[in-house]
Amino acid sequence: MKKNAILVAKRKTAIANAVIKEGSGKIYINGKSLASFNESLFKQSISEPLELSDNAYIKYDIAISLHGGGYNARAQAVRAVVAKCLAKKEKSLRKKFLEYDRTLLVDDKRQTEAQKPYRSAARALKQTSYR
Repeated sequence: MKKNAILVAKRKTAIANAVIKEGSGKIYINGKSLASFNESLFKQSISEPLELSDNAYIKYDIAISLHGGGYNARAQAVRAVVAKCLAKKEKSLRKKFLEYDRTLLVDDKRQTEAQKPYRSAARALKQTSYR
């Protein structure tokens, strides 16, 4: 029986859910293959963990569901979830990823600051007149 692993990565408001299973090295993002994406920056950021893995990804298929966030945040979320998937299956890659870039395996936990009462924004105060 083939075991699947489900992993999640977040960057700002972008959330990437991934299912990794044994296969032939295919990566799908929202049902589209990675080769069908034309944006070079998007492809480049996603290919970082693949290049660091020394072709360990060829043994697995990764299906990614991606929603929320902007262009760069989505790319970073996919990059992180691919790295997490590979680190989960190949234990030796975890140390390599952490040495290269910690954000490959650690999510971005920053959130929007809550708006306070009687203020127009989280930190903005009403202007006061002294005369």
